[in-house]
Amino acid sequence: MPALRFPVAVVVERIPLANRWTSEKWQIGAVERDDSPLETTVMISDDASGTRWRFTGFAIELHVSESEGYFLNITAPTPKTFVMWRMLDPERIGADGLLARPELVTVSYNEAARLMDGGEMVDAVPLLPEVLAWIQPFVDANYKPEPKRKVRRNELYERDDKLEESRERKFSDAPGESAK
Repeated sequence: MPALRFPVAVVVERIPLANRWTSEKWQIGAVERDDSPLETTVMISDDASGTRWRFTGFAIELHVSESEGYFLNITAPTPKTFVMWRMLDPERIGADGLLARPELVTVSYNEAARLMDGGEMVDAVPLLPEVLAWIQPFVDANYKPEPKRKVRRNELYERDDKLEESRERKFSDAPGESAK
């Protein structure tokens, strides 16, 4: 089954800081609906509060194998869109000073967690209501929670108790013990 796709654009922000260790902060500012199939990068603002670029040509894809991650996201108090991004190599820096580039957009908690565990930078921004409405039928059709299994909480301790009882019986029934 081919992946379902929702076209989006990613806004990257560079925010100047008054800090002696670093002069700026890079972050994902927003994820917006965008029907443009072309990959473009456009500076959308540059002022004292910072600089913003808009990257088009991205899409949120839904895969059946990630259904649990989508379910966890849309049932959270504040659903998110996760964007994995990377800093550019120094030789790829353009005249506009752009140092960061988005690489992947996802709505799966599990996929975002795997990316962060792998050392990638992942920012979360609020999920668009129209994306939430698009995801809900997919999750309803494809997410099947694993059946609950009975857990024996004290199994370890029960085994230890049985082992101790058998040792006590073994030593109390040992020949050569005198009854007093």
